Amino acid sequence: MYNDIPLGPVTLHVYGIMTAIGYISALYISERRAKKRGMDADVLFGIFWCALLGGSLGSKLLYYLTSIPEILKDPSILWDFQNGWVVYGGIIGGVLASWAYLRYKKADFVQYLDLVLPAVAFAQGCGRIGCFFAGCCYGRETDFALHIRYWQSDFAPNGVDLIPTQIYSSIGDFAIAFLLMAYAGKEPAKGKVAAGYCILYSVGRFVIEMFRDDYRGAVGFLSTSQLISILILALGAAMFLRAGKAREA
Repeated sequence: MYNDIPLGPVTLHVYGIMTAIGYISALYISERRAKKRGMDADVLFGIFWCALLGGSLGSKLLYYLTSIPEILKDPSILWDFQNGWVVYGGIIGGVLASWAYLRYKKADFVQYLDLVLPAVAFAQGCGRIGCFFAGCCYGRETDFALHIRYWQSDFAPNGVDLIPTQIYSSIGDFAIAFLLMAYAGKEPAKGKVAAGYCILYSVGRFVIEMFRDDYRGAVGFLSTSQLISILILALGAAMFLRAGKAREA
């Protein structure tokens, strides 16, 4: 699997290309859905930049937190901005930055959360395709017929058959995106689409973690991402129930 595309003096990376496609797609999807709902596109662009900057910061910080033993051995890891990003950190950082921005704009945070999270799931699906080409977020060794074998990856072990966890994650993310957009079309109570994202993504992420083999930090017998998934699942369930009660009231 090849991640590098040489174009003369410039080398493009499929991971970076797919990440960019994900961001642009998320913005396009959110903008179209915002217009249908009569929501402010200018606010949406602000959310986009907050999510980009806050997500990048959160992703890197969570990576540092889960890699403290490695950083103590090799502090140069702190200055490696090409590698070492954690998706959950990006989600949390992006949401917090967007919350602060919407609070400043006096806009409805939950309403915009319902709007953008299906697009975020779509962007994550694109990003996982990038992971597949790069070889990061790889799965355990397997003798199953459906597998991937890397030969030139800087991340995954080369020459062995691995579970293609990146592809499974991508399929799941795309499915979540389309399911939530279809659900949003039924005009559910405010907050239920966002809650649906929290529930579906956390369950899927918890399961896929069982099949990954890259180091992601650990808390007891759970990976860091599994622990966060449990917390996000509880948050999503509470949001869903609260949204239903608010509509009834």
